[in-house]
Amino acid sequence: MTGVFLQARIDSSRLPRKALIELAGMTVIEHAMAALRTIPADRFALLTDDASAPELGPPAERAGFTLFVGPRDDVLRRYVLAAERYDVDRIVRATGDNPLVSGELAVRLLGGHESEGADFSGYLGPPLGTGVEIVETAALAAADREAVDPYEREHVSPFVYRRPERFLIRRPAAPRKFNSPASRVTLDTPEDRRRLEIIFNALYRGTPIGTDLLVAWLAKNEKAMEKELRTGEPNPLHTVGTAR
Repeated sequence: MTGVFLQARIDSSRLPRKALIELAGMTVIEHAMAALRTIPADRFALLTDDASAPELGPPAERAGFTLFVGPRDDVLRRYVLAAERYDVDRIVRATGDNPLVSGELAVRLLGGHESEGADFSGYLGPPLGTGVEIVETAALAAADREAVDPYEREHVSPFVYRRPERFLIRRPAAPRKFNSPASRVTLDTPEDRRRLEIIFNALYRGTPIGTDLLVAWLAKNEKAMEKELRTGEPNPLHTVGTAR
């Protein structure tokens, strides 16, 4: 069985409560869950910690995600415990600071992952904040048993993809229409927030923004957007390249 696991906490140091920031009338975490629900999977769960659970539980329930509470800092252990709870063999991993995570890219990646029998898969080249990772539960269980590097425990998958001699790692290039490796659409700073506000104002029409549409819009408007973010000089991005 395949599980879609989205991890989130509300105590980010650089941008506190970023998962609950509103973009176009929905919170960041709700946008992420809406996109991930387009993936054909058996389980959908939001993985968090005790302190965040009271505020993340209601949006998770509304989106059709169950809430799993695990260790705060040992995120690898949180994933392994969730995999055991939901009895999944394969995990599509996403993070709650990516409201533009791509369900379409995840579906494509999942197909190749399964057909090639990979232990870990992740696209190279899509905008930062649109991709997911796919990892086999057995590989994560091995990581949980053996990993001692704090980075590997906090970031879940590095133990696996750092060991290509042991695990089958699949890192295909993203299809051309999804490829924009220099673009950043994740949420970690106030500048990221403003960038996402501009993008959602231009493109969001009540359903997850298609990644091909996002990439096409960025190709036309990204330079103007970044200039606005640097200088504060407004640009009419809400009318340029807008999808109707």
